[in-house]
Amino acid sequence: MHAVHTRIADELPRLRRYARALMKDPDRADDLVQETVVRALSKAHLWKPDTDLRAWLFTLMHNQYVNAIRSAVRRGSHSSLDAALEIGRPGNQTEHLELRDFRAALERLPAEQREVVLLIGLEGLKYEEVAEITGVPVGTVRSRLSRARETLREMMDAPDRGGRVRTPAEADAGRRAARAAPAAPEGAAGFL
Repeated sequence: MHAVHTRIADELPRLRRYARALMKDPDRADDLVQETVVRALSKAHLWKPDTDLRAWLFTLMHNQYVNAIRSAVRRGSHSSLDAALEIGRPGNQTEHLELRDFRAALERLPAEQREVVLLIGLEGLKYEEVAEITGVPVGTVRSRLSRARETLREMMDAPDRGGRVRTPAEADAGRRAARAAPAAPEGAAGFL
């Protein structure tokens, strides 16, 4: 086995973790990892040994993911029976409910923002690495991360969410309303 094959094998846990976060379905995530590894092995001669292998693999996965999204849009989307059964299950702990709400909020983010959050937050990549993987400038990565964090905060911390996570559009409307609201008169802070 070549050294690059061993290094690719060493990156499999990170690829799986990222794919599962992106795809939300373990079977489809495993398919994405497999497609990425097959592509990496067939294109191994194109990888430059003086570059970051993980960033190269994540770039391949990003491209495979984008292709899968485009293909799914053309075909239409399907829900699995397992996903439908998960809808009615009640949570039994606050942490579980918070995690569920966070996952729901994360899934509602635009794909570009969700991808940046996952690469930086889950994988611990640097902004420059994420920019290289996604093919956008570092400033765009920072902007997407900032918007994603703000939107997630709004969706998670909404006092009026009534047991549900607000949509990004609802979060945006809440931010606009908060900015447009008149300042409270002096001394009124104790009443709010």
